Amino acid sequence: MTEAFARWTRATVFPDMWVDPADDPRETDGPAPKGESATLQDYLTGYRHTLRMKCDGLDAGQLARRSVPPSTMSLLGLVRHLAEVERDWRNWLGEGDPAPKLYGERDADFHGATADPAQVEAAFTDLAREQAATDTALAAYPDLSTRVGKDDIAIRELLVHRIEEYARHCGHADLLRECVDGRVGQ
Repeated sequence: MTEAFARWTRATVFPDMWVDPADDPRETDGPAPKGESATLQDYLTGYRHTLRMKCDGLDAGQLARRSVPPSTMSLLGLVRHLAEVERDWRNWLGEGDPAPKLYGERDADFHGATADPAQVEAAFTDLAREQAATDTALAAYPDLSTRVGKDDIAIRELLVHRIEEYARHCGHADLLRECVDGRVGQ
């Protein structure tokens, strides 16, 4: 990265926000979620929206930019990584052979992220498909204390780990986006 960008936001109501509350897809006027499962899913949905928001408005080159050298991380790499991780979490549910990796060998999700518009479209398609498949698989276990797979892991632990993974990577996305074009906010 050779350019330094001025920090900016689209928000006018609160200057430390990404967008104004009325434009934020994470804001709902409905009642708060009821119960543990609904609360966990609500947090996960919020982090998923945050990741997409951090990628919105960027072209393939910007999404693939490794803007914090020497890291190989990019926004596109994060999208590909989270698609890979969603698939991997489903592997924890069963006893059989794991599903094959989407992008090849370890860390190919980051290393193989290139400034190709078709690759960007495919990555977001992969992410949506893998999220839906994992949501469906986990919905089969309404009791969050149910233990599954060869590691005897609780469904609750898988849900919490998904939230942690997205939250951590949304923090990375904050920094990556700011380095790409200076945009800041929650």
